[in-house]
Amino acid sequence: MEQQIDLSKYRNVLTRKHQMIRMLWSVVWTIFARPLPRSIGSGWKRFLLRLFGAKLASTAIVYSSAKIYYPANLIMDEYSCLASGVDCYNVALVKIGANTTVSQGAYLCTASHDISDSLNPLVTAPIIVKDQAWIATDAFVGMGVTVGQGAVIGARACVFKDVEPWTVVGGNPAKFIKKRVIS
Repeated sequence: MEQQIDLSKYRNVLTRKHQMIRMLWSVVWTIFARPLPRSIGSGWKRFLLRLFGAKLASTAIVYSSAKIYYPANLIMDEYSCLASGVDCYNVALVKIGANTTVSQGAYLCTASHDISDSLNPLVTAPIIVKDQAWIATDAFVGMGVTVGQGAVIGARACVFKDVEPWTVVGGNPAKFIKKRVIS
């Protein structure tokens, strides 16, 4: 039996003000940060992000090709990094701990839709990445996930549940691989 769902009544819950800030932010980042090579001009990029509400340590690095959806929902601690091509879809808070790297092409996604509601309303939850963690290349981290201190998310892993401190996870969905031991 096929069920019909009418999505014509879906309404975006984001305010006009929010949408205008997002549009202005996209223009500012595209013109004043994107043309800079990789990690050049870090102070300038931090200035632009702070101008739009981000809370960044003076040693945080955001590469020019990283995409930040809404800077006011971004916190980055000391020596944290969003590398080339990171997509930070931070409709809700994304907090990156100290000495933490989010590698090339990783996707941090704080929003989805409630598929059990016929209007598919937007649902959000923060992503918290604790100190000394590493999210490797092309990994996906879903809404509501906390990545524990020192944890490693392997390349191309898809994480939908919290990751325990000092563990290595990988795969789709991500599963425990081993404890992380630093010699």
